[in-house]
Amino acid sequence: MLLWRRLAGLGSGRAPRRLRTAPGQAQTQTQTQPQAEGPGPGRTGDGDGALRPLYMDVQATTPLDPRVLDSMLPYLTAYYGNPHSRTHAYGWESEAAMEKARRQVADLIGADSREIIFTSGATESNNMAIKGVARFYKSRKKHIITTQTEHKCVLDSCRSLETEGFRITYLPVKNNGLIDLKELEAAFQPDTSLVSVMTVNNEIGVKQPIHDIGEICRERKVFFHTDAAQAIGKIPMDVNDMKIDLMSISGHKIYGPKGVGALYVRRRPRVRLEPLQSGGGQERGLRSGTVPTPLAVGLGAACEVAQQEMEYDHKRVSQLAERLVTKIMSEVPDVVMNGDREHRYPGCINLSFAYVEGESLLMALKDVALSSGSACTSASLEPSYVLRAIGTDEDLAHSSIRFGIGRFTTEEEVDYTVQKCIQHVKRLREMSPLWEMVQDGIDLKSIKWTQH
Repeated sequence: MLLWRRLAGLGSGRAPRRLRTAPGQAQTQTQTQPQAEGPGPGRTGDGDGALRPLYMDVQATTPLDPRVLDSMLPYLTAYYGNPHSRTHAYGWESEAAMEKARRQVADLIGADSREIIFTSGATESNNMAIKGVARFYKSRKKHIITTQTEHKCVLDSCRSLETEGFRITYLPVKNNGLIDLKELEAAFQPDTSLVSVMTVNNEIGVKQPIHDIGEICRERKVFFHTDAAQAIGKIPMDVNDMKIDLMSISGHKIYGPKGVGALYVRRRPRVRLEPLQSGGGQERGLRSGTVPTPLAVGLGAACEVAQQEMEYDHKRVSQLAERLVTKIMSEVPDVVMNGDREHRYPGCINLSFAYVEGESLLMALKDVALSSGSACTSASLEPSYVLRAIGTDEDLAHSSIRFGIGRFTTEEEVDYTVQKCIQHVKRLREMSPLWEMVQDGIDLKSIKWTQH
């Protein structure tokens, strides 16, 4: 007791210390320090005086919309009941919020709320759709069709099914990234159970002809699944008009929380799935486990906001994307846009800068958070499989950068990114012997390189 009083006495004369703004950050001093002016627009301090880069990687994840956070907070504090508890008000409150969120997701895609299954994200939704349909109908149907440019979780789900005896057709894409519908029609077999084609590609932004694919699948009585993680809330999607039977949705790609997503599963004509996990039978018995109410509420709110603002967002993102591409291409020669110029979502721009290594450019652009189209690891410098699939030369594939423009990207941020990009591409090319040889009129493809 005496020790406690002494400690209390020691602390009583001190000014209260402020809380940290984020884990790992320095305590804010009561006396304000003069802050250096940051070189880039929209860049935020991390509490140590260091500036964070501005964010241009919205295909990887998006910031949480403040309106979404506001809708979630009550369910993180006061309304904490289990939505599956049926015997008291705590459960009823959470269940009502969960069902409202289900309706909000359904309204965005023109579905019935009973067709929405909450999941942990698009990866789980893709696994559930592909493995679930394949395994349920395996006694009669053992063939699946997908494309070579799908997200890794779709391709890996298909590879997993191949070990179970299923046959998978991986359709090639044309040089513009789109599939050939005639090749799709030719790929059908009598025992085809599912076609899985993503709506908008996460690396190059191309938009597949989903409506036409849906028509082809419906004619042949084959289920059609689409990974719409990069499309939902950004372009209009209607599951009935597009004849989609299963659709994967992700929360954190549409300014919602991470760790939540949804799977749309059509009721008529009915799609049957074999569930991946066993348990209490929640979500129509397809996805056991307690639905996290705050996350589901966040996903619902994100879908509602996206529905209200889709037209405005799309117009604004299109203008900013046009500004970025036009300025870069007018100042820097030998820049290639990967993917179709027309059939695309404008907010995903993948550019290859010839005679510049993509990783070097990323390191130089440390003021801007971007990602490279080339999926490099320490052991392998293989370029992106998506860029390889569209026939991009290996040297160009290694020189690609993905620019992501979203709801909160400003014109000032785009201009700053453009300026820095042009500056560093020119600097890196000046250091490149290949660029020097091209300027001297030497055709690099005619050179026979020798290995020492």
